[in-house]
Amino acid sequence: MRIDLHAHSTASDGTDTPAELVLGAAAAGLDVVALTDHDTVRGYAEALAAAPRGLTVVTGMELSCRLDGIGMHLLAYLFDPEEPELARERELVRDDRTPRAQAMVGKLRALGVDVTWEQVSRIAGGGSVGRPHIATALVELGVVPTVSDAFTPDWLADGGRAYAEKHELDPFDAIRLVKAAGGVTVFAHPAAVKRGRCVPETAVAELAAAGLDGIEVDHMDHDADTRSRLRALAGELDLLVTGSSDYHGSRKSCRLGEYTTDPEVYGEITRRATGAFPVPGTGGAAGA
Repeated sequence: MRIDLHAHSTASDGTDTPAELVLGAAAAGLDVVALTDHDTVRGYAEALAAAPRGLTVVTGMELSCRLDGIGMHLLAYLFDPEEPELARERELVRDDRTPRAQAMVGKLRALGVDVTWEQVSRIAGGGSVGRPHIATALVELGVVPTVSDAFTPDWLADGGRAYAEKHELDPFDAIRLVKAAGGVTVFAHPAAVKRGRCVPETAVAELAAAGLDGIEVDHMDHDADTRSRLRALAGELDLLVTGSSDYHGSRKSCRLGEYTTDPEVYGEITRRATGAFPVPGTGGAAGA
């Protein structure tokens, strides 16, 4: 089995619609894909409706969190999407994305960049607006050559000149909320140093003690030495090890299935979850 547990659609900051994403996952030879849009499950129904036979879709979400001033992302899987407390908190985070993005546009304009809110809104296309949309605007304007180059202290990185804060969850609260909704939690790209400061490994141990299920080890932002270190840390803390593409369509260079999760780990995730179940594709709108 080939399993990719981290992918984004136009419901947040990917460039593929949820339907395009699941069809692309099947074309890439995946057996399982998790749709993990930022702070929303709004693409899930479309993904299920389009999922071809032979592909299983996992309910997922990437929650925005902050610990001691450091941003971190928590992947949640197979939770009940209707659980009221988790639904309320994710909507608070999602709704704060718009004023936060508007604030960053204002900061960029003050720095002499001719970006507009209309441009960013067009790029977001109704999805949950985030920094990658603003980064794409900077690429369009020729300010930076790639989306990744916008995530520096000069521009959009945490604490950067154009950075603005948003409502984010305490990760201990996020773990509690996801667990209460029957879900499983995995710390996304915990050592992606190119994105800014990372949560220290001592904090990962505290998160594990609070119920964190796993860490995403095999990821494009982790080099070989980092992956080895994280795999050892997971062993010490009895955490599951996942691998994922963190696919964003054409917005990033990663491909669906570039990194994958071991089938035994996936099986353990499904065994621990009680809020939802993986859904096999039925042929989708396009047939199979």
